[in-house]
Amino acid sequence: MTSQYDYIVIGSGIAGLYTALLAKEHGSVLLVTKGSIDDCNTKLAQGGIAAAIGHRDSPELHYKDTIAAGDGLCDKAMVRILVEEAAARIADLVNFGVPFDTVDGEVSLTLEAAHSLPRILHAGGDATGEHIELTLSEQVHHSHIELVENCLATRIIVENGRAVGLETLDDSDGSRLEYRGRLVILATGGAGQLYKTTTNPAVATGDGIVLAYEAGAEIMDIEFFQFHPTALHLMGVRPFLISEAVRGEGGTLRNKLGHSFMKDYSDKGDLAPRDVAARAIVFEMEKTGTDNVFLDVTHLPPGMVATRFPQIYRVCAENGIDVKRDLIPVSPAAHYTVGGVRVNSWGESTIPGLFAAGETACTGVHGANRLASNSLLEVLVFARRIIERTLEDKKDDAPYAGDPDLVYHSPGKNKAAQADDKPELASLQQLLWDKAGIIRQKEGLSEAVERLVAWQEMLEQPNNRHSYELKNLVALGRMLAEAALVREESRGAHYRADFPHHAASWQKHIVFRCLKEEER
Repeated sequence: MTSQYDYIVIGSGIAGLYTALLAKEHGSVLLVTKGSIDDCNTKLAQGGIAAAIGHRDSPELHYKDTIAAGDGLCDKAMVRILVEEAAARIADLVNFGVPFDTVDGEVSLTLEAAHSLPRILHAGGDATGEHIELTLSEQVHHSHIELVENCLATRIIVENGRAVGLETLDDSDGSRLEYRGRLVILATGGAGQLYKTTTNPAVATGDGIVLAYEAGAEIMDIEFFQFHPTALHLMGVRPFLISEAVRGEGGTLRNKLGHSFMKDYSDKGDLAPRDVAARAIVFEMEKTGTDNVFLDVTHLPPGMVATRFPQIYRVCAENGIDVKRDLIPVSPAAHYTVGGVRVNSWGESTIPGLFAAGETACTGVHGANRLASNSLLEVLVFARRIIERTLEDKKDDAPYAGDPDLVYHSPGKNKAAQADDKPELASLQQLLWDKAGIIRQKEGLSEAVERLVAWQEMLEQPNNRHSYELKNLVALGRMLAEAALVREESRGAHYRADFPHHAASWQKHIVFRCLKEEER
């Protein structure tokens, strides 16, 4: 069965929904999602969207903060696009009906770590992602966009060097369908399920990145995986994100002895970048022999947390924590896939006709470490640029993220690799958490690569959603571990205990490309 569309969009988070809504004005649109339209990371986004719209703020200040957080690897031209187009994209969301919080008739702006000024817009306090998701999904339901749920993308169809369609597996009955499109846009989110502790939902298995890789597209910066420093840590309770904005409002990290330790690691204290805060927490847990630290908001004005962070307040209360008098137990959790499908300033992958948006893409704006709340903004800016590109027959070739400093590294088969166990999701997540997590070193990364290579050889041909997701996670986990092993330095979200400092020779990017048989 084959159907033809102008645009095929894969994924139903904010990247997929927003792109589809823009595309519908210019042609027929198919929106494919492997779960329901409500399964995505976007709903879990608490912090909000960064944009320089405040009276004292400017795109230049936002640019400088983003460059600083990226630790030497941001693509400056991409960052310039991001910050200069931010205000217009916020206006788009307002026009779609997103109810941003206001104070005295003006949009309320808050501060988050590594931002020099308050510039974070939020909706419903800490329910920003949910408000955006619901607003956009409602628009999709009332549009002419064709929506196919519970349908897993299994292969990008490439003919004569161009992406022309999609092969899928219907998860409900096992049927396989083929869709043809003038343009294919990947918006499948990140890969938090690589790790045993994550703020991401079960659907975050890196499918789009692996689909692009298998089709021949380039994958960049995959070793940089951001761990959020503060996820609720309670026995038997799924990790729940405690927004960075809580520290922006005055929350303080303390170890089990009550010591406020962040000044020991950064002159920015509790507003240090995420990578610094996550490592500091790990070091404090090791020092004190515990598996968590605490976030203290008891000194903040009574009622402020309940009003500003209603979801956090509610979840804590449901688990017996009164934030007005109790410390909140927290520890780091895998949160954001910094790398992804290498694209140019118009969201094009290195395969004509194949685009990527959101966490699936690597635009270069995040560098080695994403600045808080830049991710939703990145979606808005580059998704619109994708649609603009598809309307013009441009002859000029926009440069791809990361030019010109690149190291190509394409994994091949290695029959010598061995593993004592069979690949299972829990084993994979534990392996990457232990060997390729917040703190890394050569011995552990080498062990991870060897086991992942062996697991790839053991995997049978996938035939259902679970087996496809496992295949994708093993493949992506291998790329992550190999890139982390190759990068012999510490930079941003990538920390090597055996190479704890920057290396000038590594101010460049690692790019993976699947070699064709004739190239091997």
